Amino acid sequence: MPPAFSTEEKARITQQLLDNGYELFTRQGLRKTSLEELVVSTGMAKSSFYQFFDSKEALYLELMTRKTGAIKKKVIDNALYASDDTRDSLRRFLRATLDEVATNPLWRRLMTHPEEMTSVARKADRQRAAAASDTPATALVDYVTGKHRDGQLIDAPPEVIIGVLRTVLLVPLYADRLGDSATYQKTLDLLIDLVTAGLTSRT
Repeated sequence: MPPAFSTEEKARITQQLLDNGYELFTRQGLRKTSLEELVVSTGMAKSSFYQFFDSKEALYLELMTRKTGAIKKKVIDNALYASDDTRDSLRRFLRATLDEVATNPLWRRLMTHPEEMTSVARKADRQRAAAASDTPATALVDYVTGKHRDGQLIDAPPEVIIGVLRTVLLVPLYADRLGDSATYQKTLDLLIDLVTAGLTSRT
């Protein structure tokens, strides 16, 4: 019979699992993280993990759900929808998202390893996965699709436009190849200006 945990113990262990998951998932990823590593600091047996989360994917999803609202507010509400000008909105979105990638290790991990979110959605509870689907990524798709339909973006499929925007977000992975920090920042600023101007220029 599994051990019974008091309310205080459950709260403490849940927080430890969240802290361990955040550190391990951002450092080595979902697949390489074991249950043993997740529970090692909690003082409980590996089998007791399932009294807190159905799977490590469920733990990952919980971490994402807790972060998504704040990230969406920064990059969508306060950036993408902060201006009536489409070009300015896309510029704001890219800069806000790049700032988030620079300061949020879990978000950076998702940007560079999108297959992990696919794995989480496939295995985690459907209702919770659906709740986590209201993300900056889905909001961007909605925005681009609407602006494309209204003639505010170039005549290219929305998924291609989104692909171009996501490509810009991969640039920090190669920052060390783009010169010193000042040169890198100037390069990134110019790239953002060129991309957003190109995507909103209709001939």
